[in-house]
Amino acid sequence: MPGVPHSGSIGLRVWNAITAANVAAYRLSGGRVGGKWKRRNPILLLEHVGRRSGERRTTPIVYTRHGDDLLLVASRGGSDRNPSWLHNLRVNPDTSVQVGRELMDVTARIASAEERETLWPLLAEANPDYAAYQERTDREIPIVVLSPRG
Repeated sequence: MPGVPHSGSIGLRVWNAITAANVAAYRLSGGRVGGKWKRRNPILLLEHVGRRSGERRTTPIVYTRHGDDLLLVASRGGSDRNPSWLHNLRVNPDTSVQVGRELMDVTARIASAEERETLWPLLAEANPDYAAYQERTDREIPIVVLSPRG
């Protein structure tokens, strides 16, 4: 799929450099820089541990608040594969996020089929790109629920 860099490609190296710059700007500014996607969708920084490497990683991701929970859509831009961070969260669901200047400990889980029926329309309304991403792929795009710990 165009737009999704392939492993080992120059595109992936560029993508990783842009991501690192976004994370640095977000942290320095408390989310004022790098904290919105398309000027409307808020971004958080998700910490996760590589399931094979054991390396700590930070990924900026669009999120939607739902009560006390934060919702993530594992779309990977409509790719036929799930994003690596989703696989990492399945193995290590206790993690943390930065939302603006606030650091939060959270536990990640995949929304159930029943929850998805309710949540998907809310998410697609908040970010119309999600509907287009779902149309690009045959897989059902998972919704990740991050619930505060402690």
